[in-house]
Amino acid sequence: MVYKFVVMGCAASIAYLAACSDDASPSFAEPAESSAASSSSVILSGDSRDDSAGSSTKSSDYRNSSSSAAGQSSSSSETVSSSNSETTSSSSAEPAAQYLWHDEFDGETIDTSKWTFEIGTGASGWGNNEWEYYTSRKENAYIKDGVLHIRAQKEDYEGQKYTSARMLTKGKFAFKYGTVEARIALPTGKGIWPAFWMLGENFDTVGWPACGEIDIIEAVNIENKIYGTNHWANGAEYATYGNNTGDYRNQKFELDITQFHTYKFTWDEKYIRMFVDDFMYHEILIEGNEGDTEEFHKPFFFLLNVAVAGNWPGFEVDDSQFPNEMLVDYIRVSK
Repeated sequence: MVYKFVVMGCAASIAYLAACSDDASPSFAEPAESSAASSSSVILSGDSRDDSAGSSTKSSDYRNSSSSAAGQSSSSSETVSSSNSETTSSSSAEPAAQYLWHDEFDGETIDTSKWTFEIGTGASGWGNNEWEYYTSRKENAYIKDGVLHIRAQKEDYEGQKYTSARMLTKGKFAFKYGTVEARIALPTGKGIWPAFWMLGENFDTVGWPACGEIDIIEAVNIENKIYGTNHWANGAEYATYGNNTGDYRNQKFELDITQFHTYKFTWDEKYIRMFVDDFMYHEILIEGNEGDTEEFHKPFFFLLNVAVAGNWPGFEVDDSQFPNEMLVDYIRVSK
């Protein structure tokens, strides 16, 4: 998770990267059709960022992870009001055969053939000084009425004041190139930080940022905007490039993120693009490894999580919001 600046530049990674000079900035070229007034930026920073621009790097929480994976317990039957969204699933009408991978969340329990969990607080709060303890309990992740609920709670647990869940497909599913469509409703609240994102499958061998990171959806606090960002290694340095729905190519897309929206991520040999309800809020040119982006021509796996506090949302948390949930109707991957 990183601070975002509105200008090209570089900084020190809080975790372990040394300060760099301006000439260490990646030679990334924005697509030719992009406006020069775009809100996008390139950052060389580690675990913090400014709320006014692109996305934080969850890679920083993953690279310092000391957690273990665990299976999923049975689903919860209780009703929680944490988002204004209707939780009725629309996934059952779609045929499964057309997808490279998908999860409609139609069962009674989370499918452990598709998902595992990271447990605990990670190193230094997942590298971002987060305050939650991630569990695999039904209190923090469950399926109800065809919708996955990832719930952050205010409770004393294993020395922490908050709990939540962090699910991933690492070791179970990864892919290179394709289209991802997901129907998701996000939580808002002071100190809340939900995300749907990806890391390179080769993380265990090359580490971060050399594995690459793709943040499809991030939101913080009570903002009604979505951030999309790429993070990668630019030679010996770290680079990031992101945009958001608040100002992309001189356009603003207003949305209530607590309602269900359709998010789409397209990825091929030339571009990575991100959309919400057909509005594009992020694009990066990767053709020919532009800007030293070879990481984005290798397989990636998914992560879903809801963090509480941290370097990006800050350390003021409104406890009245809990329990607070991310709702996921479906995730579908096609070629």
